Amino acid sequence: MFTIEHEFDATVITLIDEAGPSLAEDVTISAFEDCVTVQQLDLRSGEPVTISLSMVQVQDLMAALDLPEGSYRLVRESG
Repeated sequence: MFTIEHEFDATVITLIDEAGPSLAEDVTISAFEDCVTVQQLDLRSGEPVTISLSMVQVQDLMAALDLPEGSYRLVRESG
């Protein structure tokens, strides 16, 4: 299950784990103009852990989801 909310400066997607006996904490993905953040609660510390991806990293991740194992470099069109 997931939710999508459009806020003033970001689109926020929350992924909710509903499967299996060992449920994972919700994952919140916030898409801003210049970056995407991924946040999840660390059960050991009780603190949220956040990582930030640049838009180039997000593009690389999207491409990687459809490729076989290996090392790649995307060629980006300028302009």
